[in-house]
Amino acid sequence: MTRDEILQQITHRFSEEIIGKYEKSDKRVYFDISVSAIVPMAQFIFKDLRARFNIASAVDGRERMEILYHFTAEDADLVLSLRVILPKSKLEVDSLTPVFTAAHWIEREIHELFGINFKGHPKLERLLLPEDWPEGVHPLRKDYKEWDPGAIRDRGA
Repeated sequence: MTRDEILQQITHRFSEEIIGKYEKSDKRVYFDISVSAIVPMAQFIFKDLRARFNIASAVDGRERMEILYHFTAEDADLVLSLRVILPKSKLEVDSLTPVFTAAHWIEREIHELFGINFKGHPKLERLLLPEDWPEGVHPLRKDYKEWDPGAIRDRGA
């Protein structure tokens, strides 16, 4: 399947759920989508278009959080990124683990470091932070405040 055929299928099938589309280059396309569309769109891209799930990433935009799900359609030499925007007042989205197990650990990591809840995740528990790390403190959020007065943490400053 060609790049244009892939993009046409996605935009035709999910026209109501796509909020915006940004073609960064011939090899990279971003779709801003509604939160409710993440599971059906990811499932379509993964199972029907046979694109490989690469990774998910999160961004704290102060007023909102973004999650980007990155897929590669290798035959078309195309990276597809689905972006959902979550208001800080409701940091939750459906888990993609029922669609592909590769989402399991990255959703746990995003949950732990950003505080985003992945509804339906089978084991949304601590992955990286030490056991004495306080609940509700998410170190990659912009509003993070150091909670341990004895800690020496280099935050890149």
